[in-house]
Amino acid sequence: MDLELSGHVAVVTGGASGIGRACVEAFEREGCRVAVWDKNGPGKVDVSSAESVADALRETESRLGPVRHLVHAAAMGSGKFGFPFLNLAAGDWGRVLEVNIMGMLHVAQALAPGMMERRMGSMVFIGSVAGQIGSQTDPPYSASKAANINFAQCLAKDLASHGVRVNTVNPGMVKTPLNQAVWQAWYERQPDGLRRSYEEWAAEKIKAVAPLARWQEPAEIADMVAFLSSSRASAVTGQTINVDGGQVMHW
Repeated sequence: MDLELSGHVAVVTGGASGIGRACVEAFEREGCRVAVWDKNGPGKVDVSSAESVADALRETESRLGPVRHLVHAAAMGSGKFGFPFLNLAAGDWGRVLEVNIMGMLHVAQALAPGMMERRMGSMVFIGSVAGQIGSQTDPPYSASKAANINFAQCLAKDLASHGVRVNTVNPGMVKTPLNQAVWQAWYERQPDGLRRSYEEWAAEKIKAVAPLARWQEPAEIADMVAFLSSSRASAVTGQTINVDGGQVMHW
């Protein structure tokens, strides 16, 4: 299917790895010019800094032209096993909320005015099923993703009359560095007799929560993101779409 994205300019935050990288590749296959904003990328864009985001936007538009599509995949977890939540101190929350919530705000504030002025554009935010089911594994991450879902709906309402669509895509179980970090935090808190390898832990979890009983691939998330960014989804805004193997339905 031709998504008619050829020649458009897209920004992908968190695009150096994982789902963000898959989104970069999906847009490039469709003929987009893509700017990668990532703290670990060449430009070292820190979404938790409004100044860093503003600088990145100026450089991107001077190099590639006006940004028509945003995919916001930059996020982080606490790096600790949060069940029960009392395992985490208040100080374990701050950086997660700064990156995952304020980062989303900074990116939206930077890109929305240009899209509104041109009366066209799309924003897709990468959420998580953790933001819908209250995953106890990492409460700061879960809470921040719930906030992302809600704020995306606010943006969708605010920007609809300006021709800008906003949606959220929630992955389920995907093999990414962030997912493996969740396992690592769990593993370090277990006694020797209860520890399981990443593959064993993940296989058990997938079987328990996802009716399709398999990993979701980053490319599968990216395919949905590209579709939602295209004119094929011109009537779709304010939606939260799960690409999760049926996990939330199961819950």
